[in-house]
Amino acid sequence: MSEPVLRLVGISKRFPGVLANDNVDFELAPGEIHALLGENGAGKTTLMNVVYGLYKQDEGQIFIDGRQVEIHDPNDALARGIGMVHQHFMLVPVMTVTENMMLGHETTRGLRLGLLSDLDPDRVAEEIKALGDKHGLSIDPEAYVRDLSVGEEQRVEIVKALYRGAEVLILDEPTAVLTPQEAEDLFSIMRSLIAEGKSIIFITHKLKEVLVIADRITVLRDGRVVGTTEPSKTTEAELAAMMVGREVILQVEKGPAAPGEAVLEVQDLQVRDLREQMAIRGVSFTVRAGEIFGIAGVQGNGQAELVEALTGLTPVEGGHIFMNGQETTHLRPRAITETGIAHVPEDRHKHGLVLVYPLDENLVLQTYYLPPFAKRTFLQPKEVRENAIRLIQEFDVRTPSVRTHAGSLSGGNQQKVIVARELSRDIRLLIANQPTRGLDVGSIEFIHRRIVEKRDEGVGVLLVSSELDEILGLSDRIAVMYAGEILAVMPAEEATKERLGLLMAGVREAPDSIAAD
Repeated sequence: MSEPVLRLVGISKRFPGVLANDNVDFELAPGEIHALLGENGAGKTTLMNVVYGLYKQDEGQIFIDGRQVEIHDPNDALARGIGMVHQHFMLVPVMTVTENMMLGHETTRGLRLGLLSDLDPDRVAEEIKALGDKHGLSIDPEAYVRDLSVGEEQRVEIVKALYRGAEVLILDEPTAVLTPQEAEDLFSIMRSLIAEGKSIIFITHKLKEVLVIADRITVLRDGRVVGTTEPSKTTEAELAAMMVGREVILQVEKGPAAPGEAVLEVQDLQVRDLREQMAIRGVSFTVRAGEIFGIAGVQGNGQAELVEALTGLTPVEGGHIFMNGQETTHLRPRAITETGIAHVPEDRHKHGLVLVYPLDENLVLQTYYLPPFAKRTFLQPKEVRENAIRLIQEFDVRTPSVRTHAGSLSGGNQQKVIVARELSRDIRLLIANQPTRGLDVGSIEFIHRRIVEKRDEGVGVLLVSSELDEILGLSDRIAVMYAGEILAVMPAEEATKERLGLLMAGVREAPDSIAAD
């Protein structure tokens, strides 16, 4: 085997109260996709942040092309040919693609009187286009980042790393926010980059993906390497057991539903998006107590606007929403919540957490003004803390303290905090938008079980997910959204990936196959 392009020996990294990496060894071969697999909080991102210079290891050595190096910061890493695409993209929305590329690496037209002259965005734009065309990463250099889809933003981040000279590319949870189609496009891009001589470290927790795309798989658990294997020598079940340390049930276990009265009724709903375009076009459906109603669809077909309208986060243009028999069409979010609604939002940073608040306070964001957490107008710290200790233990949130700020947790642990807060309240309807996005197999198993438990307790569940396996595994009835409309509603037993896939692409069914209730 040829000399590794990157070799880590005995890397350890500590934070207050946490040993994030414990004597980790890792190698990346030339032209290899090496997957780094593990639960949330296993130490995957921390290890790669050490390689990229965001953290300094406490012990251990880093070797690049056989030579030991010290990496002090990201500029150091880039100078040595290491680029990283983070799970949460590092782009400025109000700037163009070209302007984002130039930030910190400004290209000029030359020197004038010993000073740098005007910047040269035209040259940068040409280089971006050439790089994109070469690797199948076509992007518009003049487009504003705010106007790009999530998949397009990711392409910009990859081109940015290549533009800055990356030969080793670290992709941190790159499919966490992608649709299945976008994930397939990404895998094609990764194969193209390998064919061009790059090497890739693929951080993920998704078992199916590593078996499809990786050449080798290293599993971390609790900051330590559990083992390294190859896709041809392992299975999903074996990898899940390595990650979690026990056997994991990969299929959702649930009995038949016992639907009751309607807890959510949507009638001819019409909603505009931020650009004043009609995003929801006359949508009608009902969710009953004791059932899981799944909505499938490619991201960007109105699901986000639908959920925001139901939870009072965006105004309704027309139509009606009834929750538990009460019209909530134009109510504010708190009033809607008080009708017995829980909401797991798609964007955990924007709508799910206050990142600068500690966990104990985030866990009472919906109830902080109610007993036992408030007495008259005063917050009760003891009760807030006890609630946090209980939920953190029950939902397996990996944190050194209940006072740790939410923004310092991994994405998966942030999601667990939201799910813990919402599912621990007395509710009649759960609106769950991408509830397991960014979670590992053990956490997904746990949250799926809790959602089914809520259904069995008589709670109605509206599940919105871009993961077809999740929709098919959890739902009792399934609707498909396309271009702001519901094209069909069917019992889960009548749904197949092929049928749903055609509907998600806009292929309408015969009218007699569509039933709103």
